[in-house]
Amino acid sequence: MRMTAAGDYTIASLDTGLRALRLFLSHDTLTVSEAAERLSVGRSTAHRVLSTLEQRGFAMRDTSGRGYAAGPELVRLGRPAGFGGAARERLRPVLEDAAARTGETVWSAALIGDQVIVTGGRESAHPVRVTLEPGRTGPAHTDAGGKLLLSRMTEDQVCALCPREELEPLTPHTLPSRTALLDELALIRRTGHAVDRGESVLGMTTVAVPLGGASWRDRLALVAAAPSDRSDDAALARRADQLSRSAALLRPPRPAS
Repeated sequence: MRMTAAGDYTIASLDTGLRALRLFLSHDTLTVSEAAERLSVGRSTAHRVLSTLEQRGFAMRDTSGRGYAAGPELVRLGRPAGFGGAARERLRPVLEDAAARTGETVWSAALIGDQVIVTGGRESAHPVRVTLEPGRTGPAHTDAGGKLLLSRMTEDQVCALCPREELEPLTPHTLPSRTALLDELALIRRTGHAVDRGESVLGMTTVAVPLGGASWRDRLALVAAAPSDRSDDAALARRADQLSRSAALLRPPRPAS
């Protein structure tokens, strides 16, 4: 523990960890060397801090394996770059248009490690509808939005995120293996949309299309969710087309001044 100039007591290691978390607000990824330089600490200290954040879900190894990115817990508690007010404002007309076109609950989703997170959305006016849960996370391989975003990665990157052949099941319909997932991702790349038929929640069917983005912060999926009894193949194809039309409304971000 040390005393600051203002007379407050601080715990040095906690202070370093909190300052490391703040770095993810302005950086897509950080290497140990970059973190050490920006935190004014040694490489070994920076490595311990980042490793601790990784163990607690606040940081994760990026797909290259050479650096760290914001983890799902940080995204849930805070809003790393790309999840703030400006991003929500850009998505507002897209989400409103998608909700109007499909008549179903819609949301935007981001991929954080092997987890998918709901970043915002609009709830359907149907008496029987899927409930919108902003901030909800789940395994990406079980979810239409997650699978859509995984399909935008290379096979090696997907294998790095899913190192085991056996995948975590949420329902009896969840894809059972990494091999099955890779096969489905190849299909998604060909069709341009992803579908979840009760793989994440029994009785719920979702469809997802890409929603722009070149980096992990703004690479999103646009998802429509409905009860399975309103989601036959024709309805899913129609929703995928409707979502694609809505996604085309996304404005590019303003360049930094």
